[in-house]
Amino acid sequence: MIQEEKMNGENTYSASNIQVLEGLEAVRKRPAMYIGDISEKGLHHLVYEVVDNSIDEALAGYCDHIEVFINEDNSITVQDNGRGIPVDYHEKEKKSALEVVMTVLHAGGKFDKGSYKVSGGLHGVGVSCVNALSTHMTTQVFRNGKIYQQEYSCGKPLYSVKTVGDCDKTGTRQTFWPDGSIFTVTTYKYETLQNRLRELAYLNKGITISLTDLRDKDEEGNPRTETFHSEEGVKEFVRFLNNQNSNTPLIDDVIYLNTERQGVPIEIAIMYNTGYRENLYSYVNNINTIEGGTHVVGFRMALTRVLKKYAEENNAKAIEKAKIEIQGEDFREGLVTVISVKVAEPQFEGQTKTKLGNSEISGAVNSAVGEALSNYLEEHPKEAKQIVDKVILAATARIAARKARETVQRKSPMGGGGMPGKLADCSSRVPEECELFLVEGDSAGGSAKQGRSRAFQAILPLRGKILNVEKAMWHKAFESDEVNNIITALGVRFGVDGEDDSKKANIDKLRYHKIIIMTDADVDGAHIDTLIMTLFYRYMPEVIEAGHLYIANPPLYKCSKGKISEYCYDDAAREAFIQKYADGNEGGIHTQRYKGLGEMNADQLWETTMNPETRILKQVTIDNAANVDYIFSMLMGDDVAPRREFIEKNATYANIDA
Repeated sequence: MIQEEKMNGENTYSASNIQVLEGLEAVRKRPAMYIGDISEKGLHHLVYEVVDNSIDEALAGYCDHIEVFINEDNSITVQDNGRGIPVDYHEKEKKSALEVVMTVLHAGGKFDKGSYKVSGGLHGVGVSCVNALSTHMTTQVFRNGKIYQQEYSCGKPLYSVKTVGDCDKTGTRQTFWPDGSIFTVTTYKYETLQNRLRELAYLNKGITISLTDLRDKDEEGNPRTETFHSEEGVKEFVRFLNNQNSNTPLIDDVIYLNTERQGVPIEIAIMYNTGYRENLYSYVNNINTIEGGTHVVGFRMALTRVLKKYAEENNAKAIEKAKIEIQGEDFREGLVTVISVKVAEPQFEGQTKTKLGNSEISGAVNSAVGEALSNYLEEHPKEAKQIVDKVILAATARIAARKARETVQRKSPMGGGGMPGKLADCSSRVPEECELFLVEGDSAGGSAKQGRSRAFQAILPLRGKILNVEKAMWHKAFESDEVNNIITALGVRFGVDGEDDSKKANIDKLRYHKIIIMTDADVDGAHIDTLIMTLFYRYMPEVIEAGHLYIANPPLYKCSKGKISEYCYDDAAREAFIQKYADGNEGGIHTQRYKGLGEMNADQLWETTMNPETRILKQVTIDNAANVDYIFSMLMGDDVAPRREFIEKNATYANIDA
């Protein structure tokens, strides 16, 4: 088509114009390429894209106040007090710079190194994508004493940029309505936005970010609102995370550094607690790098080097007495760390594009942390001794864990002899096509074994509730039969990637690339789901990060009217069936309620929950590590008060079938 138009030369459009239009059209046709997915995650991502632009203004030193509103109709408004998007004439594109930014892919101020030293949004796809995926969007720019405005529909301008009034401030105000024909959900969750905005306030100290939900008003008609502001940045963030996870601090001090090396701003806060787990949160330009990267490598190298040298020089007798050799991972037990670096041109790698690849960052972080930590230990000998004592304890526990683990891993995971007795394996040996169902109880396990496709589906029935690993020391899991059965069946190995991290799960020999948790649709089933997810998140996060963990979604009802019958997966689907076939009369249909998977015969289980053609699977992902950490610690830990508060706060969402 483009070729023809070029040959004819009779069109009002140039080839480049057509490409631009195709660009936004491409966003609408393939939205997941640009924003990750079209469900809840992608929906919230739209807000982050707009807020990131305001944050970039703040990083450049022109903005200190950002307001986010969830409007009553589920649209979003974001307003800042930055310079405002430029509105002057863009020579190349022959239109206002505002229109270029809003409607052209890969257009923005992030490519010009003079405009922004550092930015979160580097691809220039941000706000134009938001525009393309909204049924309607209104942009107002406060600049030069004027209010400029332009509106769009599905990314296309409805009129040229015009002046709609005067003002005495600067900034940008964006309001957008996500397109319900693209997104599977269009209802924003306050908590999801709250977590991200709080995180941004901690990572960019001095900025005030407010969130207001106009859908949720109290008796006096005041909307739910919250303001986030941090003067101490990541230092405050690490305290917040430690308290959230109900950890008891080992030392009250936060070891903090805020410096610049090789032109890279580095901000790191470290805190030790009495727990057994490492909680490390790393960020590059405010992006949560859940897979780590060179900045994390640099930090760990410095931590191990400095602490090991200090321990060997000052506590040699205690180490000798315990008959242990200290390793890198021992220094990380009970550690809460936030690493935030600002990189001018970040290179990301890994499956989720959340792993920093810039090699120069490792050295910069390594030298900065090494210096700061050495100074701290010299100046605080009492605290340093407490840290070293904890390290010796961790090393002792690690050796106990290794012994327990070796007992489990002695048999080869690929050989049939090492498989758990209750595993009904599949005939395929190609991991990419194999699925493992973790099924609650023997009765459901029996139906699943009969109903499955033997070629690629394996079944592992679980007896009762597995160990809650959140409350247990690390090596205790390997003493639990059910946990061992899961680990052995999967072929996951621990401690084979080198001596530096015996807790790291190696999934190179993972036998199934789809691991599906299949439990009853009741309270017990939900509890077992959570216990299994806790096991994977705490011991094998690599499985989740690689996208291998799923939850099956069995139907709640089978609704029938005469010869017509349908499986309904939730109450809304049942209501729709009643409306469609019985004009809203509940008595006009027959409803079978499935209390458990064991009530279904093998054919029904296959048809509804196991057949790849018809089933519904929910993929388990880690979007926000800090928030996930908190939820697991709070739901599965010992502290009752925050759990009660969480349940009370979220009780309105639950529909409990008595």
